[in-house]
Amino acid sequence: MTTNEKCFSFVVNLIIFIRKKLKKKVYIIGSGFSSLSASCYLAKAGYKVVVLEKNATIGGRARQLLRDGFTFDIGPTWYWMPDVFEKFFADFGKVPSDYYELERLSPAYEVYFGEKDSIIIPGALDEIYEVFEKEEKGSSKHLQSFLKSAKYNYDVSINDLVYKPGISPLELITPITMGKIFQFFSTIRHEVRKKIKSKKLIQILEFPVLFLGAKPSNTPAFYNFMNYADFGLGTWHPKGGMYKVIEAMTTLATSLGVEFQTNANVEEIIVNDKGEAIGVAVDGKLMESDVVLSGADYHHTETLLPKYLRQYSESYWDKKTFAPSSLLFYVGFDKKLKNVCHHTLFFDTDFDVHAKTIYDVPSWPKEPLFYASFPSITDDSFTPKGKEAATFLIPLAPGIEDTPELRERYFNIIIKRLEKLTGQSVKEYVLFKESFCVNDFVKEYNSYKGNAYGLANILTQTAFLRPKIKSKKVKNLFFTGQLTVPGPGVPPSLISGKIASDLILKTYKDETIV
Repeated sequence: MTTNEKCFSFVVNLIIFIRKKLKKKVYIIGSGFSSLSASCYLAKAGYKVVVLEKNATIGGRARQLLRDGFTFDIGPTWYWMPDVFEKFFADFGKVPSDYYELERLSPAYEVYFGEKDSIIIPGALDEIYEVFEKEEKGSSKHLQSFLKSAKYNYDVSINDLVYKPGISPLELITPITMGKIFQFFSTIRHEVRKKIKSKKLIQILEFPVLFLGAKPSNTPAFYNFMNYADFGLGTWHPKGGMYKVIEAMTTLATSLGVEFQTNANVEEIIVNDKGEAIGVAVDGKLMESDVVLSGADYHHTETLLPKYLRQYSESYWDKKTFAPSSLLFYVGFDKKLKNVCHHTLFFDTDFDVHAKTIYDVPSWPKEPLFYASFPSITDDSFTPKGKEAATFLIPLAPGIEDTPELRERYFNIIIKRLEKLTGQSVKEYVLFKESFCVNDFVKEYNSYKGNAYGLANILTQTAFLRPKIKSKKVKNLFFTGQLTVPGPGVPPSLISGKIASDLILKTYKDETIV
């Protein structure tokens, strides 16, 4: 080898060495669960990670409201699938108890079907069987069989399927899933109603799929694993609320070197003439990076690109089945309430009629079902002494009219129902209330049509049929969150962050030291 050749070889190897030593920089848009998850994995792998949040506080839809000594989780209030949280923290040598205290709720929740007519779901499975048997003789036997199938599906899903990146239909084809193929073409509703006849028990078994954002009649039977998540794994409460999980993930991310910038609204994703995302624009300033990962609303993220670089058209989004939006109220009461549990569901009206107003003919329901969370029953850190904090939620169709008058009308409807069903006066004890609805989801989260939970997990929107994590048109651009795989919910969002980070690391495995 000549001297020149040796010099050239040295320079090339030096460039390769330096390139490998330099940390790749990634900007993550949004700071919800999926973004926080991805930020931790990428930082651990050696990336320089900066999270950009448009609002003043971290957490995305899981932010916190503080008022007059009261605390409210603005978004998620249910802590299900604790094993997913454990698996996340274990990837960093941690456990949830390093950051927050968990309590398994018993009772898990209460469901009202009429005036002073409710079923309380205990925290222990044996006690749940007793509740079912008391309501319908022989139903506990059917429930055991149903939950056996649900546990099997849960193990298959959580240990394998949900961690797939949604690139190919072959991801779903395994000897196990082929043996369960009929469950993808049957529905939760069909399977639940095979043996159990009690309308009340049917509603209890069909309720968990609402976390997937779809009707039981449209949700594949394979998703009965949500019933195992409910009865088998139980309902938990992190002391201080769900925001404690956001704080835990933020603390972990910060310890790994992640930088957070709030009040940082991304106005554009910058793409060069080679079709590569090279950064973002915030307040008119170019912020350069090697990779852009968006945990913000997928549709909104693509509007930050020129039209010719968007993967999905407006008609594509318009044809999709979205999970509901919600009308939420955060209420401070000047007394402790009775005859309610930490989580209370009010199913005293026809679910199918309400569902039609969400999925079939978008409109406000005449007689809405609703859910209420009273965390101060379990956790006195939520309120001043002798008070009660309540979050009320009415599921609604995304994109419908949202006015102060409508919000007030529906507040009065549900408070009147609450009083009647639980046999107590509450309205006169309202200290304050704040609301959050369709317009707020759009304003605060750039949510498509103001949806609250993303895309519904129906058969035609499952796995590889969901919007892709990796952009097909823009190099270095990736997505995470409830509009891509695996779907809606807090545990799926944690998983989505891991899937997205894994795909990023795989894409650039030869360009950085991990």
